[in-house]
Amino acid sequence: MNDPDDPDELDGSQRMTLTCYNDTFHYGWRHVDLFTHDADGHEINWVHWSVPGDGPEIADAVTARVEPQLRRTSEWRHSVSPTGMDYWEADAAWEDV
Repeated sequence: MNDPDDPDELDGSQRMTLTCYNDTFHYGWRHVDLFTHDADGHEINWVHWSVPGDGPEIADAVTARVEPQLRRTSEWRHSVSPTGMDYWEADAAWEDV
């Protein structure tokens, strides 16, 4: 089985997504999540980093600085959670080095 912590071992049946949020409820915890999902869409690993504001533009800027080899491979897709929080998801992949 592949090690979900090793980006070199993603086997094609796994995928990664970036998620960013609006701080709709004023919790003060602005961040970007990077999720790894298995072939069935289940989350198998994640990591996050702080950002100074809300939305995709800030998420892109900070991600480029924090993880310079991580690339967004799709447009951001906007959604609203059942509790009314705006969030965006985008596909991501490690750049071949």
